[in-house]
Amino acid sequence: MNWIILILAGVFEIGWPLGIKLSESTEYKIPWIGFSILSMVISVFLLWYAQKTIPMGTAYAVWTGIGASGAFMLGIILFGESSSLWRILSVSLIVIGVMGLKLTGEH
Repeated sequence: MNWIILILAGVFEIGWPLGIKLSESTEYKIPWIGFSILSMVISVFLLWYAQKTIPMGTAYAVWTGIGASGAFMLGIILFGESSSLWRILSVSLIVIGVMGLKLTGEH
């Protein structure tokens, strides 16, 4: 169950850079900043909860990996950011590292 909570924490981790980007690129600055803050609070709370049974280093790596790769993908999809081969390979290394941590055990 805590792995599901950790994945949700990672999804909310994607929310805050998205909100910041949208606050810069739309006229609705305050609502998007509020969205960012709410995403941060929920994300950190869920990370805190998941760490009750998942080792800190593993939980943090998974959390930031989901956040980084998710923000990367949204940047490409929503904002037309570069999707060069090197950028995709680099983010793939993050995902492979996170999978490696999960597969090598929790303790």
